[in-house]
Amino acid sequence: MVGRLFSIGEVLIDFVPLQKGRALKDVISFERAPGAPANVAAAVAKYGGTSSMITKLGADAFGDFLLEQLQDAGVQTDKITRTTEANTGLAFVSLREDGERDFSFYRKPSADLLLTEEEIEAEWFASNDILHFCSVDLVDSPMKQAHVKAIESVKAAGGIISFDPNVRLPLWDDPQECRNTILSFIPLAHIVKISDEELEFITGMSDIDEAIASIFTGDVKAVVFTKGANGAALYVNGKKYESKGFRVEVQDTTGAGDAFIGGLLSQLLDMNTAQQTLEATLESCHELILSIANASGALTTTGKGAISALPEKQEVEQLIKAR
Repeated sequence: MVGRLFSIGEVLIDFVPLQKGRALKDVISFERAPGAPANVAAAVAKYGGTSSMITKLGADAFGDFLLEQLQDAGVQTDKITRTTEANTGLAFVSLREDGERDFSFYRKPSADLLLTEEEIEAEWFASNDILHFCSVDLVDSPMKQAHVKAIESVKAAGGIISFDPNVRLPLWDDPQECRNTILSFIPLAHIVKISDEELEFITGMSDIDEAIASIFTGDVKAVVFTKGANGAALYVNGKKYESKGFRVEVQDTTGAGDAFIGGLLSQLLDMNTAQQTLEATLESCHELILSIANASGALTTTGKGAISALPEKQEVEQLIKAR
């Protein structure tokens, strides 16, 4: 039986500006796009895998919109509950001319933060499943404890834990609290995906190799270091595997990191990878896995939004062949 990806955490709406190169206060109009880690689940589903989202949405129109978007993307939504106690989270984004972003979040709290550990059932998970999470929903809340329960349950079943810190400092009262929380969850993961922009902030080290080495703590078996247009490097079993990026015309970087890790995790699922085979699979298939991840991330930047900009699997394969 082929495994399933479970994504846990926030499902919020990114309001992406229709105008580039303006400060958030000067943006006139926006379009709606679902935010991460739902994007990772959508990427896996789009590439033919099975994925499921674990979260809580508000009983409001934005929650309805997100549910429909996930279902249209092929993501299973039976692990999503609804609440009237809080609204669905919102994020307003402004895009600079280079496609990079500025965020303003609305959630104090949002519905996703109210998911409790009692709502996580260990029976959901099997040995070849993957659980993916980010740091946005690790603020002090019931959802933080729900993450811990899900991580423990997947591990007990023999599955793989994937962590993308995905640092969003505006959501934290204190940058140090964000850093400390991320550092406390890294040892719980088997795969840590970290960007060049986040590495020094999280580790406190400016030397890349030294910083990467410090991430190998607890259960960490592999670190994926992403470098935007310059590709990525995979660190596993004391070895480093480099993979070049793809040159594309960037419109919007929203969701690129999610598409990257979605492409990577979809390959691990296709290969029926479990905890005990993770390192061997990454080593023997690193070229294919990283190429698909890089192409997935690159193509997503050529459109706007995240789920709506995800490429088809055929487009990913064509970009790799055209290199």
